Amino acid sequence: MEYTRHTALMRMVGLGGVASEENERAKLWGRRFEGPMVLAAIWILIDWYLQSKGVSNAYTSFASDWLIWLLFMSELFVMLWLVDDRIKYIKHNWMSPLIVLGGLPVLWGVDTFYAGIIRTLRLALTIGIFLRVSKDTRDLLSRHNLGITLFICFIILVISGLLISGIDPAFETPMDGLWWAWVTVTTVGYGDLVPATTEGRIFGSLLILMGLAMFSMLTASFSVFFIEQDERELTQKEERNIERIEGLERKLERIENQLDKTLDALNKLTEQQNQSSNDKKPNS
Repeated sequence: MEYTRHTALMRMVGLGGVASEENERAKLWGRRFEGPMVLAAIWILIDWYLQSKGVSNAYTSFASDWLIWLLFMSELFVMLWLVDDRIKYIKHNWMSPLIVLGGLPVLWGVDTFYAGIIRTLRLALTIGIFLRVSKDTRDLLSRHNLGITLFICFIILVISGLLISGIDPAFETPMDGLWWAWVTVTTVGYGDLVPATTEGRIFGSLLILMGLAMFSMLTASFSVFFIEQDERELTQKEERNIERIEGLERKLERIENQLDKTLDALNKLTEQQNQSSNDKKPNS
């Protein structure tokens, strides 16, 4: 059930991938595109960093935009050619045609706010790409409501950051509150920002307790996940062994049937020979 909800969420954000009921060839090429898409996601992060630092030049940015656009276009057209239900694929992966069509003005050199939006959207896609192509990540987030738990923790983190910036004068901006809430809930505590009032310290204590509980739960979830992975492998080995044993039993049963038929034939042949011998004795 949790895996189904996670798949529905990925489809809603336009990164649903190939449906499980599609043909095997489409699913095979969907898996083949996973590696290049991960590399593209990594390069998008590197390119964003180079542009933010002013290291990359216009030629590098232009070449990067072309390569990323060609990869998205290749995946889109190849998968549309292979899948059986093209409308359903577009519906579950609407982000791909948006990037392909929206990237055309960027390739044409339209250096506007619109181009910046496309590049920012492409940067945000990297998280979705990693989630879409990583089966282990999807399995981990779908088990024991871990994905929903992380989302709730993130909401609590944001609310905590906004609250502390409002109740404690030591935090001048909401960003200071968010940074403090993050390092507090992870029990890191850099000490660069600390509450100055009693209310803020009480609130911080509660947030630390929540962080301890959250990480204990995450550690337990990770442990259960790896244990289940080992149990799944053992179960698969046992199933393969059972299939082999059943195959051997079927072979032995066929051999026994053939032996029974052979013995029956030999007994009949022996009876016929005896009968034939008995019929010849009076005539002699």
